[in-house]
Amino acid sequence: MRVDARGLTFEVRVGGPGGGDPVLLLHGFPQHGGEWDDVVPALHAAGLRTYALDQRGYSPGARPAAVEAYRIPELVADAAGVLDALGVKAAHVVGHDWGAIVAWGLAAVHPERVRTLTAVSVPHPAAMAHALATDARQKARSAYIALFRKPGKAEKVLLSLNATALRRMLGGVGDAAQVARYAGPMREPGALTAALNWYRAMSGSDMKAIGPVNVPTTFVWSDRDIAIGRTAAEACASRVTGDYRFVELSGVTHWIPDEAPAPLAEAILARIGR
Repeated sequence: MRVDARGLTFEVRVGGPGGGDPVLLLHGFPQHGGEWDDVVPALHAAGLRTYALDQRGYSPGARPAAVEAYRIPELVADAAGVLDALGVKAAHVVGHDWGAIVAWGLAAVHPERVRTLTAVSVPHPAAMAHALATDARQKARSAYIALFRKPGKAEKVLLSLNATALRRMLGGVGDAAQVARYAGPMREPGALTAALNWYRAMSGSDMKAIGPVNVPTTFVWSDRDIAIGRTAAEACASRVTGDYRFVELSGVTHWIPDEAPAPLAEAILARIGR
């Protein structure tokens, strides 16, 4: 379905019982709301209503041109605005990768909108800042961001030779058809630039503005994640003042919703209390 919020039109995948408790699902880069497709059946079976949002830049009707339009406060306001448009006062919120950052921000700034939080792969921004300041290996893991912040060059690198680099980056999500499912939309005019604008608009001040989270929270991390190391993952606990659980998945890469949907769904349901 299409949802109008904040002057933009967002694509939202809706499923589950109509009267079920709402769950807002926020995807990461360079995917879309379809990354939750293998997770939601278990949530629906538990009686939950899911809303998987194609976020700003990923929904064709929500693709402003200015880099500044992709700052974290705008992304967080989108999530709140979509909840408003859906008539949802508060939801269980689940976010993966960049979607996790949006979820952390929503829980910190608007805790009244977040019944529970399940953040996947990416820890609280303050935990990332700690790791970048103290762990040389995390600095190396995050080096790719410098390329992503370069307009034009990043698009050329990722899309050249039939998007070889982009498809290689997505290799952990599954077979060639699954890779194409995510890489294909990124090859549409303007789509990859909009997605990369999340990195280009990122600032230390916006990250620091995301304070401690006091809602019930689970952080799910996988030990084969090439982007996020253990230092950042374990530092996350000190940024949550509410009930907190750390779930570590062994032998799983960064692409948890695609690669390990069953244990992820189990962690989400345990946090929600189902």
